[in-house]
Amino acid sequence: MKWIRILFELTKFRISLFATLSTSVGFILARQGISREMLVPITGIFLLACGSCALNQYQERKNDQWMERTQRRPLPSKRLHPITALKISLWCLLGGASILMARTNWVALGLGVFAVFWYNGFYTLLKRKTAFAAIPGALIGTIPPLLGWVSGGGHLLDPQILAIAFFFFIWQIPHFWLLLLDFGKDYEKAGFPSLTRIFTAAQLRRITFTWVFATAVACLMIPLFGLVISYGVRVGFLVTGFWLVWKAFMFLRSHHSEFPPRLTFNSINAYVLLVMFLLTLDHLL
Repeated sequence: MKWIRILFELTKFRISLFATLSTSVGFILARQGISREMLVPITGIFLLACGSCALNQYQERKNDQWMERTQRRPLPSKRLHPITALKISLWCLLGGASILMARTNWVALGLGVFAVFWYNGFYTLLKRKTAFAAIPGALIGTIPPLLGWVSGGGHLLDPQILAIAFFFFIWQIPHFWLLLLDFGKDYEKAGFPSLTRIFTAAQLRRITFTWVFATAVACLMIPLFGLVISYGVRVGFLVTGFWLVWKAFMFLRSHHSEFPPRLTFNSINAYVLLVMFLLTLDHLL
């Protein structure tokens, strides 16, 4: 049980599962339904995500020990040896890439490899250099639905899946900056450039609200590309979008003690899950 818990923490199981869910959405939209073949890309992306997250913790193990949010992770807390973590990450990456190479297509494999490179080889290094690394780093969120789409037979540059990818790209930025509002001082202690040194808390709230609003707008643009069939799903997009913007507006008008960033962070994550559920339901009914 102890080892399972360590593995869950090392591979950031919830983040890896989220990548798996968005991959399944892309596949279902391409195939217009569920099939057993979907298990291949979602297993591949899950292993790649687990391996990438574990590798990230290996890369940032020294910084993590200075941050209250991360100092209880397996490596800074000394519950796992760094070499063991590196081996786990490499096995996951190898397993995920092998599955995609053997059972999907070269485009899907290329997307998976690119995601690992972008996250571990570019974003992880870039965020040590600039406080705005989250913007190019948000490209990571576009890969799982794209990978699911091409695995399901869709074309990579189809405007329909690009609209979905754009939505996930926009969502990633307030997702990260809401965390920053809660843990900005932690990032500063660990030596990372932080927006909290550039903007005041009030300015950051206004900037984040703009990105949250943009997330809702990006979702409302999806039906314009012919992906949404049901009128009920269109209404669902509109209602959930209003709910998200209202939550963000309440955060904008409040002080941290009255309406902490974590509430809005949870809201925007719940919103993305609702959007994925509605998109899937639309193509299953």
